[in-house]
Amino acid sequence: MEAGHGPESQAAVGGSLGASLCASGASWPCAGHLVVGCTLRRLVPGRCGRAKACLAGSGGELRTVEPLEYYRRFLKENCRPDGRELGEFRTTTVNIGSITTADGSALVKFGNTTVICGVKAELATPTEDSANKGYIVPNVELPSLCSPRFRSGPPGEEAQAASQFIADVIENSQIIEKEDLCIANGKLVWVLYCDIICMDYDGNLLDASAFALLAALKNVQLPSVTINEETGLSEVNFKQKNPLMIRKHPVATSFAIFDDTLLIVDPNAEEEDLATGTVTVVTDEEDRLCSVHKPGGSPLTGAKLQDCISRAITRQREVKKLIDKVINSIKPK
Repeated sequence: MEAGHGPESQAAVGGSLGASLCASGASWPCAGHLVVGCTLRRLVPGRCGRAKACLAGSGGELRTVEPLEYYRRFLKENCRPDGRELGEFRTTTVNIGSITTADGSALVKFGNTTVICGVKAELATPTEDSANKGYIVPNVELPSLCSPRFRSGPPGEEAQAASQFIADVIENSQIIEKEDLCIANGKLVWVLYCDIICMDYDGNLLDASAFALLAALKNVQLPSVTINEETGLSEVNFKQKNPLMIRKHPVATSFAIFDDTLLIVDPNAEEEDLATGTVTVVTDEEDRLCSVHKPGGSPLTGAKLQDCISRAITRQREVKKLIDKVINSIKPK
């Protein structure tokens, strides 16, 4: 494996859920394979041919006039217009440490969706009722440059919902114990400002944002801080830095629901618009269900929800394996 150069390292993985693909005898690498400095793509034999056959029989005008019917023709063949199968993720790329001015950062790409997360750490005085706890403040931004659907100005409804989702993931998954951010009880704690900015929007914002947050937090290095007993002032040693204590590794996996029954993973923007509902499942490395986010739409049966959870558990293992490898690749030898 080639080592990364400079303060950053990159890896990519793509493919569908389930261990069956890795054992299918195909020639592509299994999910979780690390490639530094390039993108890993997986070509599924026969899949593209089925998609082209559907496309040839659909007619380009149908996509504009009847987009849902256009999609149904593909879904009947267990494929999608972009060539993916229903349970297949877009190629996923992660680049860690790309913002040198941040205390930790990561850039994540899901196909054409690109999200970057930067973490800035500041010192603050804790509140009286949480004297031994620090703070984590997430914020998701959807600037007008990332998609024509967004406008400049105050955060829109989708950005606010995404920020709340990330805040819930942090709280429910216990990714970081807030007590670990305490420097001196009742006197000094760390505040982590996690700014997540969508640079290019093509659906599945929640998965990409959660992924970027986890990778950025894994990249954070905090300087050593002590309080001078004589002066009562804080003293920061920038030469001695320590990583954050990451307790859990939550990963979000989103599904779009078509015609109230059919589930597809990692929906792009067009698929989200045509879907009758979406659901996002968050799991950790202990196969623990951290949260289920379902903003209305078609209901899910217990069996369908269990299927989503099982697929999310598999995806979590792939993502954690990918992050661990890229983190290890940039550690000093």
